[in-house]
Amino acid sequence: MEEMEEIVGLSAIDEERFGVRTARATAVTKHALPLILDFCLREKVALLIARCDAGELDAAQTMETEGFLLMDTQIYYRRNLGKESLFYDPAQVKIRHVLPGETGKVMEIAAQSFKGYMGHYHADARLDKKKCDETYVSWAERSCLSREAAEEVLVAEKNGDLVGFATLRMNSPSEGEGVLFAVSPRAQKTGVYGCLIAAGIDWCRMKGVSSMLVSTQITNFAVQKVWIRQGFEPFKALYTFHKWFN
Repeated sequence: MEEMEEIVGLSAIDEERFGVRTARATAVTKHALPLILDFCLREKVALLIARCDAGELDAAQTMETEGFLLMDTQIYYRRNLGKESLFYDPAQVKIRHVLPGETGKVMEIAAQSFKGYMGHYHADARLDKKKCDETYVSWAERSCLSREAAEEVLVAEKNGDLVGFATLRMNSPSEGEGVLFAVSPRAQKTGVYGCLIAAGIDWCRMKGVSSMLVSTQITNFAVQKVWIRQGFEPFKALYTFHKWFN
């Protein structure tokens, strides 16, 4: 039972946002799938968001036969922090800690940057698109206000204006993660994103970890090019499936 609690559970945030009883399952395997489905039926779940490793093809194929639909593929990159970081010019972009009064500005950047972003929420035709956009705004807000969502929020300031942010957390004593990055449309393709990545590497190194993790949609090639230039290498990929029970 304890193992099942680690694999699948109800998602109060998704239920509140979309108005349907929602569960999330991680690290799905073919063996665990029947137990996950039993949990959903027992808990009267309407929507199940399930992720499996891209290498677990038998799990993915079994989910397809059970009526799951593939919504996205998340690719992860990892960087050995023993490598030297790329330099960024603080005269052009100032990276600093977010201040208490700047939460609204961070939310505004998230709203502009992630509008229509084709993650697993937007890929589901049954979910309201406006509420899908709001997931990223809410995520940015929680990151600023709660250390449970993020241990650090860095912002990029250019000519006195906030133009981007990065949220970071510790996954373990040896691994840090850059969780959510966003750059205002008016500052995109000006090097701001690369500066935020470099600052994230520095933060992870300061925390004493040996590696840093980042992730995105597999079709988001622009950020992956930045990661590769910054010394990241592909690490793993996850499939995200949705199943509706009604």
